[in-house]
Parts: sequence; structure tokens; C-alpha cells
Amino acid sequence: MPLFGAKRTRTSHFKTTESWKDRLDRIFSNESFLLRLLATVVAILILAVTVEAWRSPFTYRLGDIVSQGILSRIDFERVDSFKTRQAQEERASRVPLYYLSKPGTLEEVKLKLSNDLKAVLEAESQKDLAADLQSAFGLDVAEEPAAVPETASNNSAGENQPVENVEETPEPAAPVETRFDVLKKSLTLSSDPELVPTGEGKEPVILSRVIAEFGEFLKPLGDVGIVNADELRVQNPNYLREVAIVNSQQPEQVKTVPAQDVLLSYALRETGRLGKSWSSFDQLAQIRPFVEAWLSVKLKSTLQYSEPMTQQQMNAARKSTPDATIKYLAGTVLLPPSGQIDAVTLELLQAEQDAIYLESSWRKRIFRFSTVTLLITVLVILISVFLMKNYPSLTGSAGKLTIFLAVIVLTVFLARYFSVDPWRAEYIPFLVAVMMFSIVYNQILATIVGFALALIIIVSTTNDLKQFILLMSVAATTIIPLSKVPSRLTLIKVGFLAAVVSFIIYWGIAILDSSSITQTFSNPDRYLQSLKGSAWCLVAGYVVAGSLPFIESTFGVVTNISLLEMSDPSHPILNELVRRAPGTYNHSINVASIGETAAEQIGANGLLVRVGAYFHDIGKMLKPEYFIENMNAGESSRHDNLSPSMSTLIIIGHVKDGVDLAKQHHLPPQLIDFIEQHHGTTLVEYFYRRAQQNAEQDPEQDEAVAESSFRYPGPKPQSREAGVMMLADSVESASRSLTDPTPKRIESLVNSITMKKLLDGQFNSSGLTLTEINKIQNSLTKSLIGIYHGRIKYPDAKAD
Repeated sequence: MPLFGAKRTRTSHFKTTESWKDRLDRIFSNESFLLRLLATVVAILILAVTVEAWRSPFTYRLGDIVSQGILSRIDFERVDSFKTRQAQEERASRVPLYYLSKPGTLEEVKLKLSNDLKAVLEAESQKDLAADLQSAFGLDVAEEPAAVPETASNNSAGENQPVENVEETPEPAAPVETRFDVLKKSLTLSSDPELVPTGEGKEPVILSRVIAEFGEFLKPLGDVGIVNADELRVQNPNYLREVAIVNSQQPEQVKTVPAQDVLLSYALRETGRLGKSWSSFDQLAQIRPFVEAWLSVKLKSTLQYSEPMTQQQMNAARKSTPDATIKYLAGTVLLPPSGQIDAVTLELLQAEQDAIYLESSWRKRIFRFSTVTLLITVLVILISVFLMKNYPSLTGSAGKLTIFLAVIVLTVFLARYFSVDPWRAEYIPFLVAVMMFSIVYNQILATIVGFALALIIIVSTTNDLKQFILLMSVAATTIIPLSKVPSRLTLIKVGFLAAVVSFIIYWGIAILDSSSITQTFSNPDRYLQSLKGSAWCLVAGYVVAGSLPFIESTFGVVTNISLLEMSDPSHPILNELVRRAPGTYNHSINVASIGETAAEQIGANGLLVRVGAYFHDIGKMLKPEYFIENMNAGESSRHDNLSPSMSTLIIIGHVKDGVDLAKQHHLPPQLIDFIEQHHGTTLVEYFYRRAQQNAEQDPEQDEAVAESSFRYPGPKPQSREAGVMMLADSVESASRSLTDPTPKRIESLVNSITMKKLLDGQFNSSGLTLTEINKIQNSLTKSLIGIYHGRIKYPDAKAD
């Protein structure tokens, strides 16, 4: 017989051990786990894409000083931006100006000329003609007077007659033919026998021939068109650019001509499109000067300039211009030792980086992508293990985990986007994320996540240890003061403090990294970068302060700022509670006072307990008369006429009613938890005892009273604050029943209630330790003793 009982065999020892296959089957059959795993894998892949894991990061920034200098690593070409822009503009300047033809314009010109010539024929004299028509035909040009013939002296009176007495009679001067007369005569007389005046209607016959010839005369303009010289000079000052004419009805038909070809003055020259055709028109040629004068005044542009088409073609010309490049050989000095990177050098280094990337094979890119993804995966696994052990509520919820990972991915994306010149503003998304995690979770989680974010951001951007130190310094500065957020001003102060620390750390690193302090302080770029970094820290504080309500709703948390706003007695629910159930309201105020003090004794959120106490019994306002604190002295209880089970349903129902009211008024989940959990699954002992007594007195009832029917539905307190609330609510209610509330009786009452709750397992899920429960018990005792402390009885005043 074995000394210590039956001997266990190796087989029996491992018989109940779960195999790896069974364990994997159990894990992968969990739908929630698969969702969380999928969210994590997707986040890792997105992070790898965000940091462009397939290519090396561009680590240089404007204003950086490189002590060793920079040599070209490969042969490469760089686009010369200046020469390229010159070539682009030169080619764009050679693009023709695009004009759209106006259909029907020449027909309108013929009609105008016909009407104006008719007006000339109808006028008896030039005075009868409108001034604008006189100007159009050039009739208002002054004519030189015709020569007057000389008159001889009349000597027929005799030689001896005095000369002064001889009267000279001048011969009448020949009439002067004006331009108007010439124009009208040309319209009434013709060398053509067919147009010889014969009775009535002679003038219209000649006019019809003139207009017909004028139509033929204008036909060359139909192919090209005319542009006003002043308008063309604005777009083409020296007439160096050609003109492209687009048919408005058939846009695909484009005709390009020299700029002079669309000017009327050039067309009317002897060698022009119109001028060389005068000999073909007998009747029209007789009034050539008048027609030319009229055209110069009356003929408007038959083409309309198209700015969009011209710019489109110019942009196309710019894009088609090949880049002007400069070649660099491997080993070429791109930046001398202790040189500072300016805009030109930065562009040169970027060109080298792009050339290196283009020369790398796809195998190298895949290998780099896989390596970076593996490193990110290791970092995520380490953080996940930490979160699973310390924050199971976060890692156990697919929704919360997805939001958490989305914030991290978005932070890295924005930080990389803003890290380039000229912004250099990676501080903003980084600090916003760190402050957000500190508010939503706690400082430890914010520090861990801040370290990981800073590592990913720096490695994927500048790869500079000094920048990593700077980011972690400002992160620590923002995390430390954010254990609580009593007001939005706190966030602004934190941003200002981070700005000061950023400025100091930046200059400290610059001094340690420089060989010449004088050169360091004489560099204006350093002042700009240090002030810029401080400004971004301050901006981050304002961003978090302004987006705090959005953060609360997204992460399902409530900050002290929101709690203070909801603790206002003017809140609609509290107003209604005062009106309907003043006794319950007074009870809630007392619970809030003693509960907040007890919570602070164990380091819990006292403000959350206080505000939760204000709302924990709001369900009683629907049936206030059924709760003893709302009954007047001497008033009979309504429960006297009800069965214990019915009374229990009414009492328990205030929890559900309170939850419904809270949801209707959009109270945060944390306050709803207090309403649901402040009674846990405790027993409504008074009515349970009455039910037992009734059962004992009723001989027909064989079944025992079920205790579960007299318990609250729960759940039990799920947080330390909810546990404090349960004790504070119970002892405050019970203390009202003490006829002589001496300190000893109060202490005994509190101890009794605490032990009853503890033995009933109400604190099993709250996270409270025995030490903390003891501190809560002592705090509640002291608070109640202070409320019920004795007073000196003053003697009655003697009557006079």
C-alpha cells in the first residue's frame, strides 16, 4: 500500500491534458477571437503600406546640417527644374492662339452695307445723311477747293479812264464735287449697258450689283476671318504667335495662319486676301475707298478668342516637353562636410533616392516589405501580450480593439504625411493620440503606445535618434499631468507645457550635437524649427480640448469635464427627481457625499461616484410613494395592502425604470452601470422575510419561498466605483433607521452591512481588495458619524 495513497500513473496524469489540435480547434472556433485576429492582421498590413515598407525612407529634411557631408551612391540624373520650366514655357509660347469662328457674321455685314448704301441713295445731300454714316464712308473728310479761273480787267471803257473806277465782274466758279457726290454718282451711273438708267428703279439695279459683288469680295474672309487689331495685340503683342481658327460647328476642323492674316488692314493691302481681288469687281471697285473706309469702321471681329482651348493646348505643350536633366556620377559630392541642406540640395537628394528605388529589383522590394512587416508584427505581438494581461476589456472586444488599432494606423499615416517640409508637424497627430489614450485608458497604456508610435514614426521618416528623444520627451510631458482632466483648460496647459519642453529639448540636443555653439545660435533655421515644434505641441492641446466630446462618444468613456457638466443640479432628470421624489433626491445627495470621500480613500474616481450617486435612484421618481424616504410622517405604507412578491417587483423595478430614463436622456454608459449595479444581486430582505412568515402561517402552502424571486437582477458591481456606490447606498439608507445613531452603533451597522455584502459575493467582480474594502468601511463610518454627531443642548431662555 503506498504511503501517500494510490500511485498516479503517467497516463492518468496527462489524460486530461488538452492536445494542441484541440486547443487550436477551440480557439479558431471562437468567432470573436477570429474577428480580433483579423482586425490585428489588417492593421499590421495597413501599417506596412502606410510606412511604404517596400522602399527606404527619405531621411533628409530642409535645414538639416550633415557633419560628414553626402556623396552620391550611384550614377543618376536629376531633372533641372529651372531649365525644364524654361523649355516648357518656351514651347507653350509657340502654341497658336485659338479662336472660334462666328457663323453668319459675313451675311450680317452684307445686310448692313446694303442698308447704309440705300441711305446714301435716298439722301438729297450729305447733310441729310446720318453723322455715323458720313464717318463710316469717310464723307466727313475735308475736300480741297477747286481752282478758281483768273478774270481779266475790262478795258473797253478806254485807256484814259482811271483804273480804280473800273468795276470787275468775276465769272461764276465751277461747282465743287464732294465725296458724297462721287459716292452717289457711282451708285447711279455705270459703264455696263445693262445698268444704264432706264426709267424707274435704276438705283436698286446698280445697288444690287454692288452688294452681289461685295458678297463675292468677302468670301476670302469666310475661310479665315477677321480679328480686331486691338484685341489681338492684347493676346499677341508682336504678332509672333500664329492663330488657330476652329470651326464652331465642326470643332475638329482647325486652320492655323499667321497672325497678320486675321487683320483687316493686312487683308486690304494690294497683296492681301481682299486687296488683290479688287480688279475682279467692276462696279464695286468704283467705290473702293468708301468700302474700305466703311469696312474699317463697321466690320467687327468674326472670330472669338477661346481662353480655355488656348490654355489647354499650352498645358499639353508643357506636359509634352521633355525634362532637362543633369547627370551625376557615383561619388560626386552632393553636400560638403558640415553643409546645410537647402531646397536645391533637398531636391537633388530626393532625385538620388528615387533613382535608387527605381534600380532596385522587385525581389529586393518584396524582401524589404516582408522584413518591415515582420518587425511591425513583433512589436504588435509584444504590445498585445501586455494588453491581454492588463487590459482584457480592450482586447476582449472586437469593437474596442478595432477602434484602438484604427487610431494607431491613422496616427502613423498623418504623422508621416505632416513630417515632410515645410510643415514638420508630426507632433500634432502623435501628441493627440498619446493624450487621447491617457484620457481614455490610463498613463501606463499611453506611455507604451506612445513609445511604439514614436518608434514607427521615426524609423519610417527621419530615422534620427535625436528626433525620437524629442518625441518621447514631449509625450512624457503630456502624459504625466493627465491622470485627471478636471477642465478643458488643463489640456491647453498641458499643450503649453509640452511646447516649452520641446523648445528646451530641441536646443539642448542642438548644442550637444554641434561643434560650435556660436554657429548653432547664429543659424536662423534652428530658431524656426524650434518655434515650429513648440507651436505644434500647443496646437495638439487645442485639438484634444476641442474634440473631447467626440473622443468620449467614440471610445465610450466619460471624462471629469463631462461629469462636472452632468453634476449641475439644473440637469433635467435631477430637476424632475427633486419635484417628484424629494426624499430620494436628498438620499442621493447624501450617498454622493459619503461615496466620493470613500472612493478617494482607495484611489478610485470620486467624482464619478458622486455623479453616479446623483442618478442611481432616478427610477424611483416614477413610483415615489412606494419608497419610504418619500413618505410623510404618520402616512401609512402602500405596501401594507400588497403581497410581498408584488412589493418586491415594485422595489426591484426602480432599477429597470432608472435605466430606461437614463437611456432616454442619453446618459453615458458609466452612469447607467451605477443604476444597474448599485444593488447587485442582493436580497430584498424585508419582503423576503414577510413572504416566509406568510408561508409559515398558511397551512395550504407546501412550497418554500424561492429566494431568487426576491433578489435584484444585477449584475454585481463590475468596478471599484460601483462597489463603493453599493456600500454607500446601503449604509446611508440603513443609518436612517437608527433611533440613537451613536458612533458605536454606526460603526457596528457599517461593519454588519459590509460583511453581509462581502459574504454574499457582491464584490467578486468589482476588483476591490479586502484592504480597500476595509478603507471604504472606515471612511463611510467616519462620514456617517460626522453627519449624525451629537450637539450641545442649549438651555431654554428664561421668561421675563
